[in-house]
Order: sequence, then structure tokens, then C-alpha cells
Amino acid sequence: MKIFADLHLHSCLSPCGDGDMTPYNLVQMAKLLGFDIIALTDHNTCGNCESAMRVGESIGLTVVPGMELCTAEEIHCVCLFPDLKSATAFSDYVHEKMPDVQNQPEIFGEQCKMDEGDGIVGYEPLLLTTAADISIDDVAPLVKSYGGACFPAHLDRASYSVLSVLGFLYPELNFTAAEFTPKAYLPQYLEKHPLLQNMHLLRNSDAHYLENMIEPIEALELKDSTPQALIDFLNNT
Repeated sequence: MKIFADLHLHSCLSPCGDGDMTPYNLVQMAKLLGFDIIALTDHNTCGNCESAMRVGESIGLTVVPGMELCTAEEIHCVCLFPDLKSATAFSDYVHEKMPDVQNQPEIFGEQCKMDEGDGIVGYEPLLLTTAADISIDDVAPLVKSYGGACFPAHLDRASYSVLSVLGFLYPELNFTAAEFTPKAYLPQYLEKHPLLQNMHLLRNSDAHYLENMIEPIEALELKDSTPQALIDFLNNT
């Protein structure tokens, strides 16, 4: 079945996420825009995923728990999981690999943990935008060991992408999908990086503000609209 998905969204738990990007607001906006599946992917944490999933359940929108991992090389990778238990376990592992750098809200912004009704239940003290001690070479097998799937984020951006940091893709990274921004011109990347020709190419919003959320671009062919169906799709070419 054809499923419209945005697999890269940030909530107010990301220090660069707007205060209006509450779990309730972003899920409701995704529903209005016409999505069937979204993924909440805050920087280096899955802390607001449970609340977003509850909102999604109440309105019939599938919310996949995930995060945007910042690797040791400062490369961003979107990591998605089939259920909250797996996502939480991975999130705990990532926190153990992060440096002990405290957030300074006046500089970086608040990192708000919220419930499904927009109530603030706490603040994350650890700065979430730092690089975890996890190499890009280890990300794909690590995420799979937690039952998930992952892909390098925004390949066409000039920072925090595999291509901007390393300059190329290599088979040993074991990625079966990759993400581009909605404005990317794909033919030039397919010609320069042949590995992409055998990968699922995704276009997600990476929205940090409600006004940055976009309408669906193209559909994914999934067996159903569940997180597991999405994981299976992303892990197979």
C-alpha cells in the first residue's frame, strides 16, 4: 500500500527545535498535512517519542520512535525503531556515549520533555547536539541490533552529512537508504555516487518549526502503516 511519510522531525526536546514543536502540535500538523506515518527524531534522544506516539494513536497517525544521531565524526544519521522499548534502550545507550556537556538554555535553547497534552514534565540537562562516541562505520549494525533501521541524513547539505564530512559513500557503511532535502536535484548525486542507485532515497522535512513541515512529496510502498513495516522496507533493497 502507498504510505506518505515524513521520517525526520524534531520536537521542542531538540535545543534547536521551536517551542511550538510540541509532541501534540507536530503530530496534529502532520495529520492535517496528509501524512500516514511520521518519525520523531530529536537530536541524540528518543525522550519525547512516547508522548508523540500517544497523540498519534488517538488520531490514527502512526508515529515511529527515533532519533537523529550525531556520530563521532559529526555526521547525522536518522535512526528508527519498531517500538518504544527498542527506541528507549538505544537512547539510553547513546546517552552513555555522549560527553558530559551541560545544556545552556540561554545559548542553545530549552530541551523540553513533554506529555501528550503539552505539559512540560522536565528538561534534559545534557546538551543533545554534541557528538556521541559512536563511529559512522558502526551505526548501521548497531541500530539493527536494536531491531531498527537507519539512514544518513540530508546528504545534500554542506554540514553534518556523510558527503560533506567524508566526501563519499562506501559499501562498508551498510546503508540501504539515504535522505535528501526536498529541494535536492538527485540525478547529479546518482551520477557521482553510484551506490545511491541501489538505495531507498527519501525526502524528509527535517522540520524544527511547525511552518517548516511540508506536504507529502512521494509515497513509500509498504505492506501496512506500522513501524515494523517501515523498518522492513528500509532494511531491504
